[in-house]
Amino acid sequence: MQYAEIVAALLGGLALAWIADLATGRRGLGATVLVSGVGLVCGWFLAVRVFAISTMESWVWVPCSLFGAAFCLVAFFLFRSKR
Repeated sequence: MQYAEIVAALLGGLALAWIADLATGRRGLGATVLVSGVGLVCGWFLAVRVFAISTMESWVWVPCSLFGAAFCLVAFFLFRSKR
């Protein structure tokens, strides 16, 4: 299975977004999915391109991507505007 890492990262990002949406009691799943997706890409970029700790063929970048998604979700709920 050539793209199993990518599928695992996407499913993990969706799960993180869904959990964050449930934990905050909001009904805006679209916003959390968007933030989680941006975090996934940022985590991948840092792991593969900036720090070069992984390649796309290994599974090391997947937890880095999920950490990036979690970090972005925390920042999103911490710094979002509250009316």
